[in-house]
Amino acid sequence: MSNLNLNKVILCGRLTSDPELKTTQSQISVISFTIAVNRRTRSNNEGTGQQVTDFINCVAWRQTAEFITRFFKKGSAICVTGSIQVRKWTDQQGQNRYSTEVVVDDAMFVDSKAEASGRDGSFVPSEPFATPGASESFDVVKNDDDLPF
Repeated sequence: MSNLNLNKVILCGRLTSDPELKTTQSQISVISFTIAVNRRTRSNNEGTGQQVTDFINCVAWRQTAEFITRFFKKGSAICVTGSIQVRKWTDQQGQNRYSTEVVVDDAMFVDSKAEASGRDGSFVPSEPFATPGASESFDVVKNDDDLPF
């Protein structure tokens, strides 16, 4: 029997509302948001399906939360990676409640600069398209003659 455990999610969709940055009591940045993701369903023996939209709840912390709040708004195309988390709590009536959400580790742009600004005049970032701290800095190659490909 294998001990394989894997919890990895990749979602690409659109934000359903403007992200709103909040801060915990210990001054940690956090946002909760929803991504609308389209999927096709199977039809009865016809081979064609219809498109339905799933609304996936997400939460992001620290620099990732700040990055999303700064560069994305309602309707923005976004791609996130993370893991699924199920939380359990007891409501005011003493009933157990559950919430399933994606804990976002990284967020990326999907639209090009032209697509993002052309749609509705939204802010177009001038910074690199990646979550801060997600990768190390790279050296600029001025002459590609030495590249092996």
